[in-house]
Amino acid sequence: MSVQPLSGRLVVDFTQLLPGSFAGRELLRLGARVVRVEPPGGDPMRHAAPAWHDALNAGKESVVCDLKLDPTLAQALLGRADVVLEGFRPGVADRLGVGPSAAPERTVYCSITGFGDGDRRAGHDLNYLGWAGVLEDTAPGVPPVQVADLAAGALGAVVQILAALLTGEGARITVSMTHNSHRFGSHRLGGDPVPRLLTGGVACYRVYATGDGRWLTVAALEEKFWRRLCELVELPELVDRRCESALPALEARLASRTLSEWLRIFEGEDVCVGPVATLAEASRSFEDERPAVGAPALGAHTEAWRGELGRNRGVGRSAPASREVHQ
Repeated sequence: MSVQPLSGRLVVDFTQLLPGSFAGRELLRLGARVVRVEPPGGDPMRHAAPAWHDALNAGKESVVCDLKLDPTLAQALLGRADVVLEGFRPGVADRLGVGPSAAPERTVYCSITGFGDGDRRAGHDLNYLGWAGVLEDTAPGVPPVQVADLAAGALGAVVQILAALLTGEGARITVSMTHNSHRFGSHRLGGDPVPRLLTGGVACYRVYATGDGRWLTVAALEEKFWRRLCELVELPELVDRRCESALPALEARLASRTLSEWLRIFEGEDVCVGPVATLAEASRSFEDERPAVGAPALGAHTEAWRGELGRNRGVGRSAPASREVHQ
C-alpha cells in the first residue's frame, strides 16, 4: 500500500488466533509497526494452521513473554504502545497486568470480544454468527469465511482504532463480534423486497452450474442488466420473469456451455455476471496482496526489545484522558 498514514505508530498485540492477527495485518498495511506478544508456546495458530498464521503475520515482530510469571517486558511495551490489541475474555487482561488501566492514557486500547464487556462465554466465529441471527437463511450451511472474526471483529476494531487515532486522544474500545455481526443483517429486520432474495430465491440473483462442473454468479438485479443477459443467452422470453424462484430454461441454457465459454460471451457486457473463482485463481489477480516478507519466528525480536526498553526505561509521554468506546 503506497499510503502509510500509521507510519511511526507502535501496535502491541496480545491477541491469539484470527481476529487480532487480521486486525494487526491491516494496521501493518497502513504503516504501523506491529509487535506480537506471544506466550512461550506461541500463538496456537502457529501449530494448528501454520499457513494462515504466516499469511496474517508476515512483516510483524514477535516477543515472547509469560504474562502469568513475569509480565515486566509486556508492561514495558504497553507503556510505549500507540495502539493495543487484546482478545482475552473480559477481565483477564487486567488480572495479567496488561489491561486498559495499565496502558498510558494516550494509548488506544482495543479489546476484541465475543459478546462484549462482562460476558465471559466461550465462542468461535460460528457461535457468534448464530447468536447474531445471520445464519437463519442458510443453516445448516456453514460460511466458508470467518465473517464474525475477520469482518465484525478485526475490521470492526480497525475502524474504531482509526477513528480514535484521528482524534489524537486515547481511547478504551470494546468490540463485540456478535453485536457487529448482527449489524450486518439488522437492515433486513423490516423484511426483504423479495423472499429469499439473497439465497437463490430469484432467477436474477443466483449461482448457476455450467457445463464443465464450474459455477457462474448472476446478480442482474436491475432490469437493464437482466434484459441484456437474456439477450446474450438467447432467451428473450425470460425478460419479464427475473424475480421467479426457478427458471429451468435458464438453468439448462447456462449448463450447455463451459464457464470459460460463457465468460467470453459476457466479456465487456453490462450483465453483472462472473465466475466462482477458486482461491488460487483469484490470487493471481491480487498478487500485490502477498506479503514481501515472511512471518517472524517465535520470539525473534524479544532480546532486541529487551535492550531497547532497558535503555529507555522510564521514558513516557503525557496525553489527554482516554475515552470509553463500546461497539
